[in-house]
Amino acid sequence: MTELLPPHDGRLKIYLGYAAGVGKTYQMLLELRDLKRQGVDVVVGYFEPHGRQATIALTEGLEVIPRKKIEYRGTQFEEMDTDAILLRLPHTCGVDEFPHTNVPGSARAKRWEDVQVLLTAGINVITTMNVQHIESLNDSVRRLAGVRVRETIPDWVVQQADEVVMIDLPPEALLNRLRRGVVYPSEKAQQAMENFFKEPTLRVLRELTLRQAAHEVEIRSGLMEEELVARPQTGFPPVRRDGQPQDRILILVTPDPSTDMLIRRGRRMADFLKADCFAVAILNDHDRKGLSPEQRGALEKHLRYANALHIETHKLKCKDTARCLVEFARSRQITQIFLLRPQRRFAQRFLERDLVQEIVREARDMQVTIVAERGQPS
Repeated sequence: MTELLPPHDGRLKIYLGYAAGVGKTYQMLLELRDLKRQGVDVVVGYFEPHGRQATIALTEGLEVIPRKKIEYRGTQFEEMDTDAILLRLPHTCGVDEFPHTNVPGSARAKRWEDVQVLLTAGINVITTMNVQHIESLNDSVRRLAGVRVRETIPDWVVQQADEVVMIDLPPEALLNRLRRGVVYPSEKAQQAMENFFKEPTLRVLRELTLRQAAHEVEIRSGLMEEELVARPQTGFPPVRRDGQPQDRILILVTPDPSTDMLIRRGRRMADFLKADCFAVAILNDHDRKGLSPEQRGALEKHLRYANALHIETHKLKCKDTARCLVEFARSRQITQIFLLRPQRRFAQRFLERDLVQEIVREARDMQVTIVAERGQPS
């Protein structure tokens, strides 16, 4: 199952949208002002104004923690000063742009990691993000909206928020705001409408946000909770109280570049099913001698990536790849195996088509899903 965060007292609330300008930051600041009126000790830990005057006006009367200046390659950057917030120790802190990547030289690589530090210290955090930054949606967003997002947040971080609130605005209204210069200055707004802010793209992203919001509601309402009934010594998979077996997913990790897509697909399915998730790389003597340094590096990179998504990882050494994988799957009571459909340009032993078929034959008691990158020839 998804690994839990260390115990903390702080509560995390995320305002989720589908594009800049729908009103996430505005709502965050409104809530901070309302809390302050109620006598709650609040600060703004990080705020990105983007020149939006109505939003900037909401910071008046709120304590804003000065940013930390960091020099990198001769240029000075400004980041959230996490240490200053910890020293100030407010009850609630507003943090804009949750998925942001910190400049090299910062104490932590990502802003969401800074937020975890604040939560562990007992500080409540209200933050903002867009749906396309959720890790497991990366492939869907690229396929459906033609948008490639490089700054992502692991799903488990979002799922462990105490509250996720969708900020919705019809695409027509958002485009109208863009034309009026409310979101960006006129020159930048025109460029945005010619690229990311096209109505079909916005509609797709809004639909993904609506679905994700419903998914988050299910998680927090307990509709997806699966109380397990222990069945020791039986050799059968755990079952839910309704008598159905609990799903357990295994992902075969290879050096193929599309493996990161496979890992995301398996992780999202595991989250949807509330299933345990494993990522396994198998090397036999032929593989270890045949793999180039680049391929070995890619394999390790994929395992680290799976581990970052809180997937339990294993690296096995054995002679028969298919049998080894299936035996491991049975030992862990796996119900679904996710394999990548081999690409012709990858001719390594464990990516050959006959191996995939061999795994399918060996794993007759499990569901085997063969996943292809969108647009990959058969």
